[in-house]
Parts: sequence; C-alpha cells; structure tokens
Amino acid sequence: MIRKLKSGEYRLYSRKKNPKTNKRRNLGTFNTLKEAKKHEREVQYFKSHK
Repeated sequence: MIRKLKSGEYRLYSRKKNPKTNKRRNLGTFNTLKEAKKHEREVQYFKSHK
C-alpha cells in the first residue's frame, strides 16, 4: 500500500496490520511514486522467492 505524505514523498506500508500495534509496517519512503512501486514489486518478489 502506497500513501502520499504531506511532504510530497511516498511511503510504502505493509498490506497487513501488525497485531501488536494495530498499524501497518513502514517498508520505506521514496521521492517518487515510480520508485515506491518498483520497491513494492521487489518486496512481493522476495516474499515468494525465499
């Protein structure tokens, strides 16, 4: 899940909420939406290719 911050940057959050904090985990902050989408694809690839 990618959200745009007030600063204009984009932050990648995990899809599931952390049961302890009930919040989504921060998976990185990026300057452009393109960079954030690229990293999201990398994360998804890594999850299925351990």
